[in-house]
Amino acid sequence: METNVIEVNAVLDIMWIMIAGILVFFMQAGFTLVESGFTRSKNVINIVMKNFVDLAVGSLAFWFIGYTLMYGESISSFIGTPSLFYNVREDMHNLFFQTVFCATAATIVSGAVAERTKFTTYVIFSLIMTTLIYPISGHWVWQGDGWLTKLGFIDFAGSTVVHSVGGWAALVGAILVGPRIGKYTEGKSNAIPGHNMMFGALGVFILWLGWFGFNAGSELAISGESSFNAAGIIITTNLAAAAGAVTALALTWIRYGKPEVSMTLNGALAGLVGITAGCAAVSPGGAAIIGILSGLTVVFSIEFIDKTLKIDDPVGAISVHGVCGALGTLLVGVFATDGGLLYGGGFSQLGIQAIGVVGIGVWALVTSFIVLFILKKTLGLRVTKEEEIEGLDMHEHDGAAYPDFTIDR
Repeated sequence: METNVIEVNAVLDIMWIMIAGILVFFMQAGFTLVESGFTRSKNVINIVMKNFVDLAVGSLAFWFIGYTLMYGESISSFIGTPSLFYNVREDMHNLFFQTVFCATAATIVSGAVAERTKFTTYVIFSLIMTTLIYPISGHWVWQGDGWLTKLGFIDFAGSTVVHSVGGWAALVGAILVGPRIGKYTEGKSNAIPGHNMMFGALGVFILWLGWFGFNAGSELAISGESSFNAAGIIITTNLAAAAGAVTALALTWIRYGKPEVSMTLNGALAGLVGITAGCAAVSPGGAAIIGILSGLTVVFSIEFIDKTLKIDDPVGAISVHGVCGALGTLLVGVFATDGGLLYGGGFSQLGIQAIGVVGIGVWALVTSFIVLFILKKTLGLRVTKEEEIEGLDMHEHDGAAYPDFTIDR
């Protein structure tokens, strides 16, 4: 009888990981809708193609070598022992689950460099991101012998491993490719409205839904005590998202005189990114506070990056994923019920969290810069002025997302 229970539990755990992975897979549709909705109609096909390629190329690259670089036997606590074409039958569920995480990290870059980046160059960077940049830093945290794992760094589902890595790569990309034509004139930041906020809102709803798989699936089991853990993770995830959205809504209402839709949507995403590191380590109250702090941070960060630094990020990816990913990871050291600053743990865990945030941040920034700088000097990062003005859909993909409509450009 006991053997049957063990077998059933093993099957349930594998099934849960696959279902959670399918939810994370669906997040790719959410990213596509958010990015296309927040940008102009003349570039929708380009957004679709980039997100589609992130998943397709990323799946092949991660299976080819990325998975073993991330989860292979550790070499000096830095990188996994590589092997090609991973094919361990008993581990296919984990390969799938980690593959869709890898695709998420890559696709974060897409929105920040939208509307002016060469498709060919982007595909090459996506390939390198999913083959090397993401898997190596992921090994540090999510493999038993990784140096940050041994240090005690906590990033349960990837505020830093996934989101900040993507966010810092997005920052480098946005700087090197430069702002869109007309974004900054005479020292002033000019708004370039997205063409479809319904797409943006639907995309956020899909991402919010998929995040339950992203975070609760990272429990990697659903039997026994894990069922209660997964349920708790879903609650902390939902509360942080809701708190982030409400906070961004209230803040923009106060600052701008009206509740601003794109900031409110990004507030929900900021809360989701912020809670991802500590979703299994904090209480529901702590999750709500993390959501509030993330909602506040994302509004001020988007304004600072746009108006002060003059870095053009059409969807706010740098702030949502890079800044709030780092913030959420640090806040684990404050709100973790076991070892957090507010629970008698002192500054030890907070210090470890800071080391992880900085270490992975430097890795993502340096490697992304090297790759993108080489691409800029060889293939080029940016399309021509004419191509940008007329739209990437027509010039990069020979099509139009809305062929039956005349668009005033």
